[in-house]
Amino acid sequence: MLYQAYQLQDDLIAPSRFFADLLRSAMSSMVSGDSVKQRLAAGLEMIGRFKLTHTRPDFDIRSVRVGNRDVPVTVETALELPFGTLLRFAKDMDTRQPKVMVIAPLSGHFSTLLRGTVETLLADHEVYITDWANARDVPLVAGRFGVDDHVDYIIRFLEAIGPGAHLLAVCQPCVQALAAVAVMSEDKHPATPRSMTLMAGPIDPRESPTKVNEFAVSKSLAWFQSSVISRVPWRHAGGGRRVYPGFLQLAAFMAMNMDRHKKAHQKLHDHLATGETAEAEKIKTFYDEYLAVLDLTEEFYLETIDRVFQKAELATGTFTFRGSPVDPGAIRNTALLTVEGGRDDICALGQTSAAHELCRSLRPHLKRHHLQANVGHYGVFNGKRWEREIYPAVRNLILSME
Repeated sequence: MLYQAYQLQDDLIAPSRFFADLLRSAMSSMVSGDSVKQRLAAGLEMIGRFKLTHTRPDFDIRSVRVGNRDVPVTVETALELPFGTLLRFAKDMDTRQPKVMVIAPLSGHFSTLLRGTVETLLADHEVYITDWANARDVPLVAGRFGVDDHVDYIIRFLEAIGPGAHLLAVCQPCVQALAAVAVMSEDKHPATPRSMTLMAGPIDPRESPTKVNEFAVSKSLAWFQSSVISRVPWRHAGGGRRVYPGFLQLAAFMAMNMDRHKKAHQKLHDHLATGETAEAEKIKTFYDEYLAVLDLTEEFYLETIDRVFQKAELATGTFTFRGSPVDPGAIRNTALLTVEGGRDDICALGQTSAAHELCRSLRPHLKRHHLQANVGHYGVFNGKRWEREIYPAVRNLILSME
């Protein structure tokens, strides 16, 4: 009933948003220079923006600066599977660049959350990204999608790119990324990546546990199943599928920093009311992305809670893939870079760097760690610190393995 209640509430509020947008549009030619009307228009826009979206926003990367010229960029589908699509950012240029597959988080947001990550990488690399599907849009006939399926998708995507690629995982999929590389290394798979960058991911969530980690282990698996899993309403393509709704994940994230979100929306209203459109647009762009949510399949969410957080299977050496043990010690030729943020309240210090001990067969020159002391979770993969300080470490690792 949880999803149905959310859907009903959204349906009831929708007319208010519609008429607020309609009235604001009608006033658009009358507000200039009138402070009272500007504040009214600002209030109406805030009402119109009071919503979540459930479809992926556009990446909106039309060109990228390569050397001394702007190169057009188009997004292509390299491989499409039921629960995820491998996208390629094709550039109109002949120069060969290293291939990098970015593994986006599957934790309630769309892959466009990494728009800034992709845009920075594009200057020096041929970039691919995993574009995970919203589970509520995947028909029941497509079957299940759990942690093992996630690992399998990573392997299949790397196969589609071909030999010589590099891998960069952000947040939650760092565990499955490391497992996939271990499996491929064990099998001597020709598409095993040359390098692997793991950024702010819970390789060992027992290290310096955050509120997220503590919550994951504070309840039983049965509690999570009965309290946060809901059935998708039948109006959607995935009607009947049991999911962890994206709106619940968003609510949890926002609750951790509610004061910051309140202040941001107050600033947005003030900028709109005073006609400071450029400043307002920055805030709107961020929240347009942040408030776009996707649902996770029940099995993926519960297995992540169980295997990644409660049992820490990868760190304890009990992680399996399709019934066979996964040993990160099998990784011998894939260089490793781990990245952590000193102020990360989602994935704390030590959780990602734990990968170095697990990859015990890698020679020292193939292991690197970058600690960015002055950033939180989001700043690890987006913003000025990412562009100016973290990205050079990523680029240097990739170049060293070319």
